[in-house]
Amino acid sequence: MKKTILFIVSLLFGLLFINAGLNKFFNYMPTPTDLPPGLMEAMGGMMAMKWLMPLVGFGEVLGGLLVIFPKSRALGAVVLFPIVVGIVLTAFVNVQGGYAMALGVLVVELWIIIENSHKYTPMLEK
Repeated sequence: MKKTILFIVSLLFGLLFINAGLNKFFNYMPTPTDLPPGLMEAMGGMMAMKWLMPLVGFGEVLGGLLVIFPKSRALGAVVLFPIVVGIVLTAFVNVQGGYAMALGVLVVELWIIIENSHKYTPMLEK
């Protein structure tokens, strides 16, 4: 039962990031018009670096695909970790809202990391 729940959660988590990453390339979701000024300024700075958003989008798509499959789930969690940290920091620093979504993504990320912690131990051994 636990494996099934983890697979379903990982599938939805992966699809969330695949969708977000593809949107950075194809821009099919409209940008909200009522974004806070601090977030608009930060996004403007990131958009000025022409390579940053495609890199983040590629990381989201790659990480989302890796998280879906059990054999590569641990690697996908590592790829997505900096993006998830960015989501949480953006929610708390720039937006002052959207905490439930940001914390939900963080909880799923940490759950995947904890469930696959045995795969990370060889990297930490001398």
